[in-house]
Amino acid sequence: MLRQRTIASEVRCTGFGLHTGCVVNLLLRPAPAEAGISFRRLDLPASRPIPARPESVVDTQMATTLGAGPARVGTVEHLLAALFALGIDNVDVEVDGPEVPILDGSAAPFIFLLKCAGIVEQSAFKRFLVIRRTVKVREDGRRVALRPSRQLRMDYTIEFDHPLLSHQSFSFKPAEMDFRKEIARARTFGFLEDVEVMKERGLARGGSLENAVVLDRFRVLNSDGLRYPDEFVRHKILDAMGDLALLGATVIGRFEAFRSGHLLNNRLVQRLLADRSAWEIHEVRDPDERDELPFLTPTWQGPTPVPAG
Repeated sequence: MLRQRTIASEVRCTGFGLHTGCVVNLLLRPAPAEAGISFRRLDLPASRPIPARPESVVDTQMATTLGAGPARVGTVEHLLAALFALGIDNVDVEVDGPEVPILDGSAAPFIFLLKCAGIVEQSAFKRFLVIRRTVKVREDGRRVALRPSRQLRMDYTIEFDHPLLSHQSFSFKPAEMDFRKEIARARTFGFLEDVEVMKERGLARGGSLENAVVLDRFRVLNSDGLRYPDEFVRHKILDAMGDLALLGATVIGRFEAFRSGHLLNNRLVQRLLADRSAWEIHEVRDPDERDELPFLTPTWQGPTPVPAG
């Protein structure tokens, strides 16, 4: 399947914003080919759509926030990761508040919503952003890079001063592994002492054990425990996929991260786009070209980039 995709019908849900604690209604609508993904604030009637593009990023503190003029939409990364994993290129996202609802803190509810809506192919062909030269960002002992590879691969390592996650690493290869089984159910997480500080600063007002994994100094506080033994690093991969989705492309390359986060991920995306020699766009119109592009497998079809120029 080499053509662009959208959803077959409208689908909606209601939930709480992780940081504001406000009730938010979310509506996903089909969009025409080449439209891309955009967000709109229904509670701000005069606001214009916000394209899900790197230049729309206005904040990366604790989540990725997109904005255009006075309108902002935060915590977009879990929804974007679900769209990216399902290869949905074009969709209009409408919310009546400043955040996408957190739901259970993972991408699994969004996968469910999108599957309920149905996915349809469109007339336009997909295009792929192929990494040709390594681009990297380093800062304060943290690092992130995109390197040439024959398929998309996500390698992530985290380190925290905590006995349960002093070191975790995971490699995810979408062409060989199922996002829904391996990544989608991993929830956002935080430390109890940090959550208390964030709430004092007006953040995490909607956070709870229903939508996040919370740890004290020695243990996981959630009564149902973890969904994966290494759920923490898997969620970091989920977040990174949402951040890479802002490229509007299936990235054919190897993403490597050590203690990265939304800020560093976004800087990597910006640096990549600024270096036109580091990537190229490939559009596949002939099925015979599959032999030349090993990343084209039935299990991975990604969204469409804005052409260079």
